[in-house]
Amino acid sequence: MKQLNVMIAGAGLGGLVAAASLLRRGHKVRIFEQAARLGEVGAGVQQSANSAKVLYSLGLRDALERVSVKPQSYEFRRYDTGELMHAIPFAAAHERAHGAPYYHIHRADLHSMLVDCVLALDPNCITLNARVTGFTETDQQVSVNLADGSSVSGDLLIGADGIRSAIRAQIVGETSVNYTGYVAWRLTVPRERLPVDIMDIVGQVWCGPKNHCVLYWLRGGEIFNFVGCPERQAWEDESWTQSRPWEELKADYAGWHPKIQAILDAVDRDQCYRWALNNRAPVRNWSTARTTLLGDAAHPTLPFLAQGACIAIEDGAVLARALEGSANVRDALALYQRNRVDRTARVVNESTEHGGLYHIVDADEMRAAFHQRNIAKERAEWLYNYDPLTVPLG
Repeated sequence: MKQLNVMIAGAGLGGLVAAASLLRRGHKVRIFEQAARLGEVGAGVQQSANSAKVLYSLGLRDALERVSVKPQSYEFRRYDTGELMHAIPFAAAHERAHGAPYYHIHRADLHSMLVDCVLALDPNCITLNARVTGFTETDQQVSVNLADGSSVSGDLLIGADGIRSAIRAQIVGETSVNYTGYVAWRLTVPRERLPVDIMDIVGQVWCGPKNHCVLYWLRGGEIFNFVGCPERQAWEDESWTQSRPWEELKADYAGWHPKIQAILDAVDRDQCYRWALNNRAPVRNWSTARTTLLGDAAHPTLPFLAQGACIAIEDGAVLARALEGSANVRDALALYQRNRVDRTARVVNESTEHGGLYHIVDADEMRAAFHQRNIAKERAEWLYNYDPLTVPLG
């Protein structure tokens, strides 16, 4: 396809990957970001081979190797005894099977390397203080509307503006938001505050009655990442930046293994963040003739498969390929959506299902559930082996 003028709402991970992939193909790209400065909140994210390959294609392998951790395995353990119920081999095994390693990386580090990648391709690509409120579309062009009353026109608009996407609202309309009954705690701890034997270079999911937590290392093992997901009846805000009392965190994990207690006792007590986890049913139409969605704007997902960032990155790569192989924008967006909707819906649905698996109350029932299914084999067969750079588009 000829060179396009592409506009992207949102400079998150998916928007940046889409921008870099399109810039490398010769398109003109402009990102509109509502924040006053570039940066990313949060803590750890996980990158399996299906998304790591995209990052490699953007020239980021060395950067990933410098700032990430490659876990030896992923372990599922019982909350009180530490009993190992299941393990997924990573490290060399993941790379050998799927063509790239499995990484644990701080979200801010991944975001920073993607910003650098985009700005190296076009130093003027990103416009800050530019909140997108909607769009206007004709057969010939699409115009993005900004909060200051201005608008900018181009050939294609990509809504990468997250779960509160103004672009999604205009394309999809109102969609029901269902509180899952889960909340998520997010915190990090410097290594020096923890016992030396707290955990090997692995990832762990500790599973308990109506509660679980996810543990892994970041930044070469300098920082310990903790995400806890207890069940809580009262609905809360979805913001990642809502600070909550440490005492509430501690109470949520009363009776858990001494290693969990050591982690909680070592955190900064004014740096404990908790937010609500909401479910949105997958939708099958997220495109118009010149506008489309990616990432959380298209398919918000729970974190229980650790694939939210991964599938946003996949989206960016597949969208760039669809544009490359189509005669016009309308056909390209139809091709992109057709090739993404089933896979992303499966991620959304299986993420929801895994939340229940991790929260089984009875120990024997939980043990049996893990023994009855081979999670490592399941994920290898459909999740990790997907290659956004080579999968046939049809």
